[in-house]
Amino acid sequence: MITLKSKREIEKMAESGALLADVHKQLRTFIKPGITSWDIEVFVRDYIESHGGIAAQIGFEEYEYATCCSINDEICHGFPRKKVLQDGDLIKVDMCIDLNGAISDSCWSYAVGNTTEETQKLMEVTKKALYLGIEQAQIGKRVGDIGHAIQSYVEAQGYSVVRDFIAHGIGPTIHEEPFFAHYGENGKGLRLKEGMTITIEPMVNAGSWRMGMEPNGWTAKTKDGSLSCQYEHSLAITKDGPVILTSQGEEGTY
Repeated sequence: MITLKSKREIEKMAESGALLADVHKQLRTFIKPGITSWDIEVFVRDYIESHGGIAAQIGFEEYEYATCCSINDEICHGFPRKKVLQDGDLIKVDMCIDLNGAISDSCWSYAVGNTTEETQKLMEVTKKALYLGIEQAQIGKRVGDIGHAIQSYVEAQGYSVVRDFIAHGIGPTIHEEPFFAHYGENGKGLRLKEGMTITIEPMVNAGSWRMGMEPNGWTAKTKDGSLSCQYEHSLAITKDGPVILTSQGEEGTY
């Protein structure tokens, strides 16, 4: 069932989203060569809890961690671990926060130390794809319009959009209807209505979109070993257009 949120509910989700955005801002300087994704996990959990929030991923469908930390060819749901991050790695940090009952969800990609032109371009294309999708999140538009905007741009740049993981509604639970892909056709799919709160979270691969699963049953990796990148925001559909609830600053940048 799709729940339409009131202005008050959206304001509470924006407060949760602001805390989540603050965590990502802190990670911009925290992430560097020599630390581990377990260091990130501990930092994120401590930051959330010290600011009155709950790391909502812990216990969700039996997941054990506050973060998903996916490195290089890992698409998503990477477990935080004690493997040291190297100069040139690409890490995606995904988290959900419950603040006074309001949920927010955002993933951001970080270059570890110095990066290559290849990695930088993949990050730039993925981030732009996110905002092109957000531009389509208007009352009366359809979810296919979001997917088409993302897919057509990404593929024109020579990359591919992951098919196996999708966007979703959010609040009062982490995952709720509507569920929709980051590829598709204009004018197809569910029509967007005022009060919907959703995530848009394109996962973009430098090579093929095909993926495989690690034995842990959670972590997805690119089938061909190519780099994968992801950016995600939570947003509300309003009469004034999409309102990003997890904004880190200047839109289109953060």
